[in-house]
Amino acid sequence: MLILKSHKSDVWYIFSQEAPEGSFVLLHGCAHNPTGIDPTPQQWEIIADVIQEKNHIPFLDVAYQGFASGSLDEDASSVRLFAARGMELLVAQSYSKNLGLYAERIGAINVVCSSADTAARVKSQLKRLARPMYSNPPVHGARIVANVVGNPELFNEWKEEMEHMAGRIKSVRQKLYDSLSAKDKSEKDWSFILKQIGMFSFTGLNKAQSDNMTNKWHIYMTKDGRISLAGLSSAKCEYLADAIIDSYHNVS
Repeated sequence: MLILKSHKSDVWYIFSQEAPEGSFVLLHGCAHNPTGIDPTPQQWEIIADVIQEKNHIPFLDVAYQGFASGSLDEDASSVRLFAARGMELLVAQSYSKNLGLYAERIGAINVVCSSADTAARVKSQLKRLARPMYSNPPVHGARIVANVVGNPELFNEWKEEMEHMAGRIKSVRQKLYDSLSAKDKSEKDWSFILKQIGMFSFTGLNKAQSDNMTNKWHIYMTKDGRISLAGLSSAKCEYLADAIIDSYHNVS
């Protein structure tokens, strides 16, 4: 796990001491799962500096493009930063979430190479991997995606819907924070709810507290305290706040 701190020396230590030169470095492109905490643009620059200095190869997992800021372009800024520097990189992109194609599990692997010769060799290896893994994958999801991104009218409609969806997540995030702040009489600072972005929130609840959320309040979440704000309605924010406060203060 990459633990990003504020100073370049801290990041450099993690990479230089823990990862041999030429390592593949796996990063979330945006809307980090499960924490909801993305690097700032300045921190992305630092990460890119270190990866370049160590001749690492970035492998970016882009599963939630559009769910962080509401903009497909803004959420692609981390990927474009590495590409603009002329670095070789791999990008695993999913359309399952942002196009609602969960049943199709459609995605793409994009590889940016430094030369045509490298691209040809990479392509041959990808074909070699694809054959034993799935040979001929279903084409339905790919055709839906191609139809949307290849049609300017549909593409613009998709971007508008993405902005609306991201805005809805931000609104329930704000309402949850407001409810927690109003109901909790302790000095607990809940502002981390607003600092996180994307579909998920890392509440900080431990396993016992998460179990209390399920057993007492019938709220289902992962045992590490992660909740999906995409599935939260405005009407349930106060109920969720009550459950979190009860679990946080009354269960150790």
